[in-house]
Amino acid sequence: MSAFWVSLPLLAVGFAVGVVVSLLQVLTSVQDPAFGSVPRLAAFLAGLLLLFPWMLMRLASYTQALFGDFSRYAR
Repeated sequence: MSAFWVSLPLLAVGFAVGVVVSLLQVLTSVQDPAFGSVPRLAAFLAGLLLLFPWMLMRLASYTQALFGDFSRYAR
């Protein structure tokens, strides 16, 4: 579940940008593959740069909880 919650914001950014780019491609009749991939990659990079501290904090707290209660998993 932690992997799901950590990846969800980036997937949502990619989905939203993908929908917007697809609508722009339909409206302008531009079917160039670079027109679709470059904005998505830029959005993923921007989202990663903005969300990385939160993602790192979330993963660090999960790791601390996992190793803090390791006896439960060692059986």
